[in-house]
Amino acid sequence: MAGSMPCTFPGGVHPKDCKEFSREFPIEVAPAPGKVRVPLAQHIGAPAKAVVAKKDEVKKGQVIGEPQGFVSAAIHSPVSGKVVEVKEHPHIFGRPTLCVVIENDGNEEWAEGMGGDPEDVSALEPKEIIDRVAAAGIVGMGGATFPTHVKLSSPKEYPIEIAIINGVECEPFLTSDHRLMLEEPERVLRGAEILRRTVNAKRLVIGIEANKPDAIGKMRDTAKEILPDAEVVELHVKYPQGAEKQLIYALTGREVPAPRAPKFGPYFPMHVGALVQNVGTAAAVYDAVTRRIPLIERIVTVTGTGVESPKNFRAKIGTPIEALLEAAKVRPEANKLILGGPMMGLAQGSPDIPVNKGMSGVLVLTGARPDVSRACIRCGKCVDVCSQAIMPQTLSILAEAERFDLVEGYDIDNCILCGSCSYVCPSKRPIVHLIEWARGALGAIRRKKAEEQKV
Repeated sequence: MAGSMPCTFPGGVHPKDCKEFSREFPIEVAPAPGKVRVPLAQHIGAPAKAVVAKKDEVKKGQVIGEPQGFVSAAIHSPVSGKVVEVKEHPHIFGRPTLCVVIENDGNEEWAEGMGGDPEDVSALEPKEIIDRVAAAGIVGMGGATFPTHVKLSSPKEYPIEIAIINGVECEPFLTSDHRLMLEEPERVLRGAEILRRTVNAKRLVIGIEANKPDAIGKMRDTAKEILPDAEVVELHVKYPQGAEKQLIYALTGREVPAPRAPKFGPYFPMHVGALVQNVGTAAAVYDAVTRRIPLIERIVTVTGTGVESPKNFRAKIGTPIEALLEAAKVRPEANKLILGGPMMGLAQGSPDIPVNKGMSGVLVLTGARPDVSRACIRCGKCVDVCSQAIMPQTLSILAEAERFDLVEGYDIDNCILCGSCSYVCPSKRPIVHLIEWARGALGAIRRKKAEEQKV
């Protein structure tokens, strides 16, 4: 298969991967937090609604936030203890969000029916599997945080032919998925098989970039033993190889259509017969379906030039970032904090943020200086590297001029905010930020028009 498929995609960039900081460090359990602060908004879609109140006693795995609608996800307590408050706190996206704060009693007492030995689930019907995934609050753990039960519920008119497990981890510095594949390949593969069976896909393919040869070898060896028809494919090293549409093209040659206007779309992987899930999501699905364990912890890489002891932590959701930084020993000269990777991560002014379901990395840097943005020189480099075949420079210029009425005509909805354009820009223009700003303004215009049409 690898010889007949492109194994990469048009466009993209080649930033230094910087994996050497943390890739050799095995996963270790993060220090147990005295308190966890669990946001009720950790996924795409409607935030969950709190179903606990101050002074309530909770057990590990107990539902503390109920989903509100189909595109939403349940939230569970990562510890046993007492709820000390339900109020707004700082959030990764910069605005306060409602959180459930729980004082950890250290007993690790599971809610009833959770945490036992794996059960044989081979006789479960797809709907039963989807129900267990939904009950566990599983979302995409590669960063997108789209509720997994929604992805598994594709309409019958769009049958899934290929289930793709994303082990690319193309963001520089991050190694959480790499370590998971090295240390727990069976958990990933068994979860992948559950996903494949749920959507009745004929093929199961795991895509991994070539800069992880040990993970490729480990996954192939394990697959031969427990899942011989699974295909482990080595991909070219290029960013953003791990983006959903780019990965589908690299592994199948199929292009997910890019709508030129919202009335023609949106289009999703199911429209080309594909399902894409991250390796961490696959492992979480295995836990949820076979042991009824909800998504209450994840692997987080703490790395960068600003820490003395890079780590790959297994951290409870709601763990304060400060605790992880303390364990990794932040250097005095550190002056930049990014949650996620350097390309798509979000810079923070304070570490007063808890671990959430989509947080794969905490990046600490030294010597960071703000770039001085200049006028666009029309070099076209951003167009050359754009994997979505749009015109980033034009969109950024229109955003600066606040011509939000024109950006739709330049396919702004197709931007995946990967940051490749900003990375290559010789004028150091904040192209991604301008596009995101314009997209938000366009959304407001669309909502206003929709309201006017109702009247």
